[in-house]
Amino acid sequence: MTAAGAPLLRRTDHVLRPDASRVVSLPFLPGEEIRGAGLSRRAVVLERLLALPDAEVDAALIDVLTLFTARHDDLAGLLDERFALVARHVEHAGTLSSERRRLIGACMSQEYAIESAALFNPSMVAHPDQSGLPEGSTRFVMSVRGVGEGHVSCVELRTGVVDASSTVTFDTPGPTTTRPVRHDIEHSRSHLRRQNDELAGDPADADALLRALPDTFPPEAVRADPRLAWLSACSYDVTFPADGAIDSRVLLPGSAAERGGIEDLRLVEVEHADGRSRYLGTYTAFDGESVAPHLLETDDFVTFRLRRLTGPGAKNKGMAIFPRQVGGQYFALSRWDRESNSLAVSADLMHWDDLGTLSAPTLAWEIIQVGNCGSPIETPDGWLVLTHGVGPMRQYGIGAMLLDLEDPRTVIGSLAAPLLTPAPDERDGYVPNVVYTCGALLHGETLVLPYGCSDAAVRVALVDVPTLLERIVPSA
Repeated sequence: MTAAGAPLLRRTDHVLRPDASRVVSLPFLPGEEIRGAGLSRRAVVLERLLALPDAEVDAALIDVLTLFTARHDDLAGLLDERFALVARHVEHAGTLSSERRRLIGACMSQEYAIESAALFNPSMVAHPDQSGLPEGSTRFVMSVRGVGEGHVSCVELRTGVVDASSTVTFDTPGPTTTRPVRHDIEHSRSHLRRQNDELAGDPADADALLRALPDTFPPEAVRADPRLAWLSACSYDVTFPADGAIDSRVLLPGSAAERGGIEDLRLVEVEHADGRSRYLGTYTAFDGESVAPHLLETDDFVTFRLRRLTGPGAKNKGMAIFPRQVGGQYFALSRWDRESNSLAVSADLMHWDDLGTLSAPTLAWEIIQVGNCGSPIETPDGWLVLTHGVGPMRQYGIGAMLLDLEDPRTVIGSLAAPLLTPAPDERDGYVPNVVYTCGALLHGETLVLPYGCSDAAVRVALVDVPTLLERIVPSA
């Protein structure tokens, strides 16, 4: 597609809707499933399970395996893990039959439908494996935000291919999801001190403990201090089975800072000064009351490193990292004040300073707030930034602006009108009147723009980049 006579934007026929059959297994400890609900009922439930006749145990376990094996990878292993959670509360646990142990594990488990309420806010990057494709095709990974019971968000992954004619094909996810293994990490004293300084409350006692520690240390070194134990648990690694499909991998909240959800991952492949590239993504960690930007990093979509960020540029929602360094520093778009597009800078990707506002709400369609819609995209004309704006009746639209390649603090221009607003069949959903993306993929001269519409579905638009750049209005 070329600019001559090309339409600016074309919607495809893709509609990815929430699928309530996509489930993961979570622990279920009777009486403890709701915080503050009262005393645990674990002991009485275990007592009942231990009193069941062997024949009833065997029959009940056969029912569990018949109903749920097809919905979970390695269901037997999962039930063994859940039994291990309560084994210390079971007298003579080692003498129980494997059937009784697994039935106990099943009673300590529940299914959680990861996208039963909503599926939206996608972000798209090139897949790390581009082998075996026809010329002109690109395989991609797309993150999506799934929302389930209790409005808790997680990160899911999808894969597919864009061919030489910019036709988008999505792979069908498998019927099961895979579980990662969590790993504690070594902590940096300097970074944890910055986190301690920014956390609400009195940092003095925790700071005194940190000053006595070496430059790096394991989490056990600070677990006696509740404040530092909470902060250290915010940063961790997870690893999925390498032989599982990417679209089976689900990132669920893994710390108290994320217990309300992992929201709006903005993926980008970042090239570093040494020539290496890796995938980075900023996401919003929600603890049920407050939000904070965190960083995800992966080389292969098997192992993920998740870290809490610091600095005045790393506040609130909607950070998006540039795909390469500029002048030896990392840059990111920020919306630390909740309503304007700002620029942040970092030497290490962990601590971010604010460089000031790039754009503020001025036009009617964005008069309530503006922000980014994913990481900037490098073009010969400048950094192309997709933006979002919120206007009357809380309707969202997607716009665009252009930043100088060598000095991203300089706004070259922006669109005078939204690039994308909700179509009539996109207005209704969990949150109506919204179109929103967390990142598009540049494929030749076409921008493949996946977007969430009203938190009800994910759709795709194709944007002709030369035409878009022609329509950028220079800044006054």
